[in-house]
Amino acid sequence: MRSAIRRTFLRRPSTLAERNFVADALRQETVGGALLLIAAVAALIWANSGWSDAYESFRDYRVGPEALHLDLSLATWAADGLLAVFFFVAGIELKRELVVGELRTPSAAALPVVAAVCGMAVPAVFYVAVNASGGDLHGWAIPTATDIAFALAVLAVIGTNLPSALRAFLLTLAVVDDLLAIMVIAIFYTSSVDFAALGLAVAGLVVFFVLQRFRIRGWWFYVPLAVVIWALVHESGVHATVAGVAMGLLMRVTPDPDEKRSPAEHLEHVIRPFSAGIAVPLFALLSAGVAVSGGALGNVFTDKVPLGIVVGLVFGKAVGVFGGTWTAARFTRAELNKDLAWADVLGLAMLAGVGFTVSLLISELAFADDPGMTEEAKAAVLVGSLLAATAAAIALRLRDRKYRDLVADEERDEDGDGIPDCYQQDERPGKEPDGQAEGQQERQQDGPDDEFPVRHTRTPRPGG
Repeated sequence: MRSAIRRTFLRRPSTLAERNFVADALRQETVGGALLLIAAVAALIWANSGWSDAYESFRDYRVGPEALHLDLSLATWAADGLLAVFFFVAGIELKRELVVGELRTPSAAALPVVAAVCGMAVPAVFYVAVNASGGDLHGWAIPTATDIAFALAVLAVIGTNLPSALRAFLLTLAVVDDLLAIMVIAIFYTSSVDFAALGLAVAGLVVFFVLQRFRIRGWWFYVPLAVVIWALVHESGVHATVAGVAMGLLMRVTPDPDEKRSPAEHLEHVIRPFSAGIAVPLFALLSAGVAVSGGALGNVFTDKVPLGIVVGLVFGKAVGVFGGTWTAARFTRAELNKDLAWADVLGLAMLAGVGFTVSLLISELAFADDPGMTEEAKAAVLVGSLLAATAAAIALRLRDRKYRDLVADEERDEDGDGIPDCYQQDERPGKEPDGQAEGQQERQQDGPDDEFPVRHTRTPRPGG
């Protein structure tokens, strides 16, 4: 008997159980965010170490069918291909928030859209102001972009107790920001756009929508179509991640009566482990390795171009996002979610200053003929993104602690009777705390068989 127990205890878990455990772990945002940040740090160390040549060779290794114009470097495959998977999942999340979630009302959805627009305009103004006299204005768009993957990763790691509405706000803001940044690249930094390929991609998206509309099921329809749409968008000259966002937004997020869950929910459940555990970390490993010299770092706060980038990312983003949100809420019918406080929005506005990959891409396009300036611009992006992430981490961590303490207070049960103290009547004679008499009356009406009262489902909002 004892040997049988020992064999059972020491037996290797089944492959299916292990796979399910890993997949469930990767669906946790904190795990995916930690993997992303670890990969980014590893890339930076590798690119600036004695093995930097190996990193460059690895990142620049080309693979793919040349006849289809897809003979791309691994870095390009990661930025255009793997990141499209992440954007597909982000598009599904955004669609769900807009249809059945926190942003289903126009007044709630308007705020992050306005925040995204202002969060791009104000950093550009800050950059131009710094470079107005004698600087290079070609880099005005560098500090305008928010890196959605890194911003969500930082929020996931430090904000485990923050309201879900804050993530929905950041997701919408970042997706709109990235779409606008891609438009800026296409208009101001792209020599030509293949409108024929772009038109065919739009036609493919129409077919994708029709398949969803008529409840056509089967991966053999969607996977080839998705690959074709992605390839056409890439061929058009528009950033290929747009294909991922577009298809995600076209997914059906409300289940039919005969469905346990919608196609969007099912696909998100299946794809998220791959996105969080493979696609996004590989993207960070292949994109975040920026070799920066000591001279470039030393010029960040002295030369006008890098200084304008840092000021735009750290201060311009915060002022633009927070100011745009407050102005819209103050002078229009748009309303801030009741679960959020303005201190939460301020921390999120700081987090929007994490530009990183898109800003690095614009740096290469803006100063393509000046390698020295490109290096300084990249150094400024790294410094500005790091400063913005640090400031946001401090601000949001303080808010996270407040929410955590409030939840702990709400769940405290010092007398051990199974009913949180905040729902019980004050024992002082003739004294009834505000809001507790009603709760006591509800418990009496529930009857003796109801062990627990109805709890608040909304996270309490501390201060702000």
